Amino acid sequence: MRKPPRRPHAGQVFRKHRPGVDPDFFAAEAAGLRWLADAGAPVVDVLSVGTDFIELAHLDSARPGRQAAIDFGRALAAMHSAGADTFGAPPAGYTGKQFIGERPLSSRTHPTWGAFYAAERVEPYLGPAIAAGNLNHTDADDVRRACELIAAGTFDDAAPPARIHGDLWAGNALWTPDGVTMIDPAAHGGHRETDLAMLALFGVRLFDDILDGYLAEFPLRTGWRDRVPLHQLHPLAVHAAGHGPGYGTALGRAARATVAMAA
Repeated sequence: MRKPPRRPHAGQVFRKHRPGVDPDFFAAEAAGLRWLADAGAPVVDVLSVGTDFIELAHLDSARPGRQAAIDFGRALAAMHSAGADTFGAPPAGYTGKQFIGERPLSSRTHPTWGAFYAAERVEPYLGPAIAAGNLNHTDADDVRRACELIAAGTFDDAAPPARIHGDLWAGNALWTPDGVTMIDPAAHGGHRETDLAMLALFGVRLFDDILDGYLAEFPLRTGWRDRVPLHQLHPLAVHAAGHGPGYGTALGRAARATVAMAA
């Protein structure tokens, strides 16, 4: 059982302040954290939020540990199972714009995962990635081919929309004395395998132990490891839009692996 988060003492506040930022930027972060917290997820406490700032509980760091990893995997599975209204749904009650990192994140919803994932989580980042010189046209064509298959429902299953963090790279899963605590979500209704694929992509510590906890709470559908490249298309596309050509190359490779799964 994860211990309740420790409340900050006076002065133990982490404040992010960005004058001129979109007025929804920090509101989206706060809404996502609260929505995940409503599912019992281990997220940082929101203390206050305004149009150009957010104040969060200070988090102490700790060494990664196996039991903390297992507990995190269990909590992550339970959070996913809390669900969302539909694919692409923003945090309940939130009507503003959303973001992933510095980039806009669509809140358009779809009744099926494949249609949502292709149209709202992969394709919007291809143009910026090409314009930035980080995605060549051959790789872009392969991504579009993969998106056609995804949108057609090739990889859809009967799983309902999961309540996902949406930007769960290793830097957003912090090891603290109370266990792993998540920060900086791009929370929405998606597929549970997407969070796991992002953790794998960016090398979270003790990933196998996290998986042990996750699978003890919720057994994944057969073949989930084969589908990792499919679920990495979104984070790779986002990074290709602004973080260098290496991500564009990796995006093309993941797209070809996705196409190969449908052969």
